[in-house]
Amino acid sequence: MPSSAAVDNPWFRRFNPSDSAPARVVIFPHAGGSASYYLDHSNALAPHADVLAVQYPGRQNRIAEPTISSVTGLADELYRELRDWADRPLVFFGHSMGSAVAFETARRFERDGLRGPDRLFVSAGRAPSLGRDAKVHQLPDDELLAEIAALGGTDERVFTIPALRELILPSLRADYTAIETYRCAADATVSLPITALAGEGDTHATVDQVGQWERHTTGSFDLRVFPGGHFYLADRVEAVAEVITAHLGG
Repeated sequence: MPSSAAVDNPWFRRFNPSDSAPARVVIFPHAGGSASYYLDHSNALAPHADVLAVQYPGRQNRIAEPTISSVTGLADELYRELRDWADRPLVFFGHSMGSAVAFETARRFERDGLRGPDRLFVSAGRAPSLGRDAKVHQLPDDELLAEIAALGGTDERVFTIPALRELILPSLRADYTAIETYRCAADATVSLPITALAGEGDTHATVDQVGQWERHTTGSFDLRVFPGGHFYLADRVEAVAEVITAHLGG
């Protein structure tokens, strides 16, 4: 069982704690995202799994902590923290930037010969070996916020309140720095199966770009496509939960 320190760990929010669930699902949020964005997904998964929603530093209850502006830096920290939660089968689900963080975290378990996740779900994230030419993290504040608003998934009203803007900008810029500077070797793989999920109308991570995750596993691979754009999962909570729960327990 996790230690008492892990139970109080600020890296994770357990909205529906279950010490008897047969498996755990770890949710890795998107750039600029927080654990609370995935409350509905946690609720949908709760009958089947103990859900850990990752809370990156620099937002919400961790607003006073320094941000981490690299995917590998986030993965290093999460690998250390998640080893306390590997007392039952794990699966990782990462959305957008979270897919890269989840992949790198899984690679660290395999590197050290430890049992990590049984399956990796990557959602609306380009395959890690695909280059990213965007420089959103270098834009002035207003342009940065406009780019994020265009993706959907964020209540734009928070951008109009000066105090809230000042609170969220550091974590937004750090996250976009992390994903836009992330580089991964073309032959980097994990051995666990990968299930990729994509929005059919997503221009930020197209179906083809998401499908190229197949190159990054020596295990099985499948691709699921849903109606919608980059944040298709906001309107497909139950459908996404069904894809995940179908694979719990192998």
